[in-house]
Amino acid sequence: MYMKAIQDDCLPAWLPRLSAHGGPRFLQIADALQAAMADGSLSPGDRLPPQRQLAAQLDIDLTTVTRAYDEARRRHLLEGRGARGTYVAAPKVELSTILDLGMNTPPPPDGVDFDDMLKQGLSQVLMRADANLLMTYHLGGGSDSDRKAGARWLEPMLGQLDPEQVVVCPGAQAAIAALILAQTKLGDVILAEPMAYPGLRTAATQFGRRIVAVDADQHGMVPEALEQACHEHMPGLIYLNPTLQNPTSVTIPEHRRRELASIAKRFNVRIVEDDPYWLLADAQPPPIAFFAPGQVCFISTLSKCLTPGLRVAFVLVPDMHERERFLAALRSFALMVAPLTAALATQWIFDGSAAELMEGVRKEARLRHWMARDILAGRYIGAGDGLHVWLELPSYWSSSQLARAADSEGIAVTPAEAFATGKRSVNAIRISLGSIKDRARLQAGLHRLSHLLARQPDSLIPAVV
Repeated sequence: MYMKAIQDDCLPAWLPRLSAHGGPRFLQIADALQAAMADGSLSPGDRLPPQRQLAAQLDIDLTTVTRAYDEARRRHLLEGRGARGTYVAAPKVELSTILDLGMNTPPPPDGVDFDDMLKQGLSQVLMRADANLLMTYHLGGGSDSDRKAGARWLEPMLGQLDPEQVVVCPGAQAAIAALILAQTKLGDVILAEPMAYPGLRTAATQFGRRIVAVDADQHGMVPEALEQACHEHMPGLIYLNPTLQNPTSVTIPEHRRRELASIAKRFNVRIVEDDPYWLLADAQPPPIAFFAPGQVCFISTLSKCLTPGLRVAFVLVPDMHERERFLAALRSFALMVAPLTAALATQWIFDGSAAELMEGVRKEARLRHWMARDILAGRYIGAGDGLHVWLELPSYWSSSQLARAADSEGIAVTPAEAFATGKRSVNAIRISLGSIKDRARLQAGLHRLSHLLARQPDSLIPAVV
């Protein structure tokens, strides 16, 4: 088999000069490998330079090259052949036809053995707990250990808490629904931003509550608009997702959080602060609950920081009577968190596995944002962290039209209409960066989406089969 010669005194032809502003260097090397394979500069079976040799040629440390080769293996670009070296791999056949950029889930963290963490965690749970107790009914709200774990999880956000104020729920959606039932009555108004988590609208509609959209700008909900809406509608609740907001990725700054908290106190209306991304954000302001501790019910789910399969969320409900109403509402449709997954979440929080997994998710999410920012240059709207990007569209595309066109090309995205709480919507889509496990497939999906955005939409004619 033909192999390209590697010159010791010059860089490989496929490798561009590294840029100080091009993102992490190991990703630049991996991206160059992938581009060289795409344009034919490298072919399956070609031998790559030894890592030390490439590090010397690039004048970078060996660790960076090792990470680059590991990343390329992760993308199925390279294969090791023992003492013979590292070679360009043959293309891997991909059976899945859909590139899912629509579901907001944490990306699989690099360097964290999730399978081993799961096995070890369950082993510890089964060693320390009675298996029969893990397989029977429990009182809603979580065990004492689960609530203490919840207080530990919430501590970076809210400081030290009384575990009795923490309720363990089967996910944030269940918590939102129970808070709506407990805090409002039939026909009440819930105030929210014009773009909001779709689960809020689903629960409110099912329970006969009405959502009213409050104007927002580049810093989130506008205080003057909230005050006017409180005067006009006498709302039962205010719903806010203030950090890396879903879908717009806006983070409300501290001064505005204080203003919103002050307005809620003045009108004596509760805020539901749904904050799944706080722990994934950089330089995040204190939660609104920090400024109005008696006025806010705070929700933090593990689904966005660790894994959706746990189905565990922690809810801070400071007032005892409100907590009892909340638990009664929760029991009407979700008797309890599954004891086994709650015990696993508790084990991971106390033994440090949760922090390790979350840090891995944070790092992976940042790398994926680098990738999205590079590919979607000029359209990318994001903070460089979190799980999603908000993409405003050129005028020749509507969000629903683009979503249909993307679907026809095997890419799932979420149009702005899915998040609209009022009659008005914006011309944008949400792109989720975590649901595609393999970075190479994510990169391919983003490139395909970028090419789709750049061209004028075709008239969409239904296929006849």
